[in-house]
Amino acid sequence: MCVLAGTPALALAQQTADPLPQAPSAVLTEQAKKETDLGKTAGSGAVFTPASTQQAPDGASVEVATANPLPLSLDDAVSYGLSRNLRLKYDAATRREVDGLASSTISALIPNITLSAQSGAMEVNLAAMGFKPSLLAGVAEQFNIDPNSISSIVKINTTGASAAVSQELINLPDFEVWRAVKTEKAVVDLNYLNSRGQLVTAVGTAYLQVQADQANLKNAEQQEASSKLAFEQAVDRKKSGVGTNLDALRSEVDYKQRQQTTISSSSQLEKDVIQLNRIMGVPAEQQWVLTDTAPFAEFVDLDLQTAMSTAMEHRKDFLSLEGNIDVMRREYKAAKMERLPTLAFNGSYGFLGETTGMYHGVFNAQGTLKVPLFREAAQRGEERQVSAQLQELRDQEASIRTDIEAEIRSAMLDEQSSHDLVAVGQSKVEMTKQELSDAEDRYKSGVDDNLPVLTAEASVTEAQAELVQALYQYNVSKLNLAQATGVVESRYRTYLGK
Repeated sequence: MCVLAGTPALALAQQTADPLPQAPSAVLTEQAKKETDLGKTAGSGAVFTPASTQQAPDGASVEVATANPLPLSLDDAVSYGLSRNLRLKYDAATRREVDGLASSTISALIPNITLSAQSGAMEVNLAAMGFKPSLLAGVAEQFNIDPNSISSIVKINTTGASAAVSQELINLPDFEVWRAVKTEKAVVDLNYLNSRGQLVTAVGTAYLQVQADQANLKNAEQQEASSKLAFEQAVDRKKSGVGTNLDALRSEVDYKQRQQTTISSSSQLEKDVIQLNRIMGVPAEQQWVLTDTAPFAEFVDLDLQTAMSTAMEHRKDFLSLEGNIDVMRREYKAAKMERLPTLAFNGSYGFLGETTGMYHGVFNAQGTLKVPLFREAAQRGEERQVSAQLQELRDQEASIRTDIEAEIRSAMLDEQSSHDLVAVGQSKVEMTKQELSDAEDRYKSGVDDNLPVLTAEASVTEAQAELVQALYQYNVSKLNLAQATGVVESRYRTYLGK
C-alpha cells in the first residue's frame, strides 16, 4: 500500500518563458532539437532497477517488483515514463527508421563512385563457331606458317581494374525531394516530442489520482476510527443506562458503513497504482511511497492571446502540420519541375590486359541529357493530386487553430472553476467540522440523541471527499492547460506550483 507524505501546501506558481524558435519550415529541425533538449530536463533521471527477473511461459524475461516500496516523486514518475513506456519506445524506433530513410535520399545528389577489379580465364572453341585453320592458309603461307599448326582452341587470361563515377549534374526535382525529406524528418521528431508531452500529462494525471486516492483512504480510515469510538461510547452509555438501544444500533450501522468505505478506498488506490505503473512501464505490483504532496498553488492566469501565442510556438501537433504543409509544397514544386531536362555524367577509368602480358589504360566518359516529352498529361495529373493534398493540409491548419483555441478556453475555464471549488471545499470542510463538534457537544450533554452526530459525520466525510476531488481536478486542469499550450514537458512543475 502506498503511503501519503505530507499535506497540501499553498504556493504561488510563477510562469517561466523558454526562448524557443518560431515555426516552421527551415527552423523545424532546430525547434525539434531544442525541444528535445528541454525534454531531457523533465524528471530527475531516476532509473528503476527491478529486484529480479523471471522466465515467462513463452521464454521471455519478466521484471519483478522490489520487496519494499520505493520513494517516488512526480519527477521520478515522469523520468520512468519517458525512459520505459513501451509506446514511446515504439515511436523512438520509428523515428530512427525515418532517420535512416532520410539519409538514403541524399545518395541521388552526391557522386556515386564504384571501384572494381576482375581477373579471369576463358577458353574458346573456334571450331564450334565455324572457324577452320584452312581458311587462313593463304595468309599463313605468306608468313611461312603451317596452317595445321593453328589451333582452334584459344585460351585467354585477362586482368583489369577500374573506377567508375556517376553524378546527376542538374536534377532539380530530386533536389526538391531531398529538401522535403529533411523537413519531413523534423516533422517526425516533432511527432515524437508530441508523444512525450502526452505521456507527461498521462503520468502526471495518474500520479495526482494516486495522491487523491491516498487522501480519500486516509480520510476514510480516520472516519472509521472515529465511528468505532462513537459506537463503543454508545454501547457503554447503553450499558450504563443513560443511552438507548437505537443510538447503539445507529452507531453500529455507521461503523459498518465506514468500514465499507475504507475497503472501497483501499481497492481503488491499488487499482490506480497499477495504472500508474503501467504508464511508467514498471511491474504492475510495484509499490511506492509518494514523496510529493498534492499542491494547491495559485496559478498566474494567462490571457488568451498569450496562451495562443505560446501554443503556436510550442504545440508539436501544430508545428508538425506546418511542416507537412512545407513538405507538400516542395513536392508540388518538384512535380512542376519534372518538365525540366536533367543532365548526368557517367565515366570510368582503369586498365585491362593479359594476366601475364601487356596492360593498357581504358576509359569511358558519357554525358546524358534527358528531356521529357509527351508526359504533359501525367505531369498535370501528379500536380493536381499534390495540389489537392496541399489544400487539404491548409484546411486542417485552419481547423487546428480553432481546435487549439477551444482547448485553451476550455482548460482555462476548468482551471478557474476548479480553483473556486477548492476554496469553497475548504470552507465547507471547516463548517461541517464545526457542525459536528456542536452535535457531539449536545449528544454528550444529553440534550439530543446521536442522529445529528451521525448526520454531521456524513457531512464531514462528503465535504472532505469533495475537497480532495476539487484539488485533483484543479491540478489536472493546470496540466491540461500546459498541454494545450504545448509546454507540458518543460513546464509541468511551474503549472503545478512545484
